[in-house]
Amino acid sequence: MRNSSRPSAFSRPLRALLLAGVAAVALSACASNRASMGATDLSGQGRVESQQTLGSLAARYKKNPRDKGTMIYYAAALRAAGQPEQAMAVLEAGVASKNADADLKVAYAKALTSAGRFEQALNVVESAINPASPDWNALSVKGAILDQSGHNAEARAVYQQALTIAPNEASLYANIGLSYAMTNDLTQAETQLRRAVAMRGATSQIRQNLALVIGLQGRFDECRAIYAAELGPEEVEANMAYIRALLTQQNRWDKIKGE
Repeated sequence: MRNSSRPSAFSRPLRALLLAGVAAVALSACASNRASMGATDLSGQGRVESQQTLGSLAARYKKNPRDKGTMIYYAAALRAAGQPEQAMAVLEAGVASKNADADLKVAYAKALTSAGRFEQALNVVESAINPASPDWNALSVKGAILDQSGHNAEARAVYQQALTIAPNEASLYANIGLSYAMTNDLTQAETQLRRAVAMRGATSQIRQNLALVIGLQGRFDECRAIYAAELGPEEVEANMAYIRALLTQQNRWDKIKGE
């Protein structure tokens, strides 16, 4: 029986961020077609760019539905567009035809997670992990699934296992940071995210997650400055309003204003 940490009022939005944050990690395990498909982090695309990417990948998939890289990227684009059921359908076919392929299993686990099917997702990703030689990416996805299903302490142990394999992977520290934020340990969350931001390979999404955690502690000027370096003015204001709404939801806003 898995032990779960007590969730904070921030858990739901942070789980969504965690899911987005590991999207690029899950994709990067597949080298097929990497050069021709360009960037793998689809979570940060705007609406127009996201739709263009989806259309392009849909055409690639229609032309060659058995290509592993195309299946994985197309499914990621579908998830980014809010179509997890269709993403699952694409990957179900791939897993059925190449059942032993770990990359497809990991991508399928992410699609299942997007649809809220955590138990099934966990079973799939565990079947992709070779105990004798585990892949850090698959472990990262397993940790994210555990975090999103409320098993935060166990998730952190899995991330630590992944770090023994990939000690310089910024996304793992970022995931640990979000995991701590889910249980309202914002100080530890900030520590881990700052460590991630300082590492080679840190993405804009990781820096924005740091801004979020700083904002949730009431340090709005510092939070805004980080956002401003990553986003346009309208997006910055939208994120600041979102943070204030989260603080109000947790009844912390009045306390912060009085400090």
